[in-house]
Amino acid sequence: MQFITENSLVLFQGDSITDAGRSREDDAEMGRGYAALIAAWFSALHPEMRVRFLNKGIGGNRVKDLKARWQTDCLDLKPDVVSIMIGINDTWRRYDSNNPTSVAEYESGFRDILAQSHEKGSKLVIIEPFVLPVPKDRETWREDLDPKIDAARRLAREFGALYIPLDGIFAQAAAVREPGFWAADGVHPTPPGHALIAQTWLKAVGAL
Repeated sequence: MQFITENSLVLFQGDSITDAGRSREDDAEMGRGYAALIAAWFSALHPEMRVRFLNKGIGGNRVKDLKARWQTDCLDLKPDVVSIMIGINDTWRRYDSNNPTSVAEYESGFRDILAQSHEKGSKLVIIEPFVLPVPKDRETWREDLDPKIDAARRLAREFGALYIPLDGIFAQAAAVREPGFWAADGVHPTPPGHALIAQTWLKAVGAL
């Protein structure tokens, strides 16, 4: 396993999907989502590597919010690996608040934080944002989200990031079991949904 090395610090960043109820006072309390599952499983499978995990996801965040706190919540922590999942709120706010984020703004802001971390030597993991068609009106979000997913893929190529095509992974899973099983509101994963993200991430970094 070469992507994550011994004594590494792995940082998870993102919105509520990453946040998942994490503690703001105790870094060991990583919430009830994929970040906590990854930390638990990786540590159980590879205890000798003494890898540390941090979750700094904040519910409601968009790319601009990550950019505003990147120094404090990422660069100052000196992570060896930075895993980022961001974008669904950049789409959602267009539909619930008439407060859109253009593809250009999303890509520019995302590029900025990736460049800062890349310059510091952090390895990068990009988890693409996703949406499932529950309720049905989520289907209209594809017009806004799909170009942002394309932007995330371009950025992964640009920075040589490990890329996790989560939108496609959930679409595939929803062909086996109904979409609401994986994310009841089309956005926030259920426990099986979080487990699917964690399993996919662990396989991508070579831990499974």
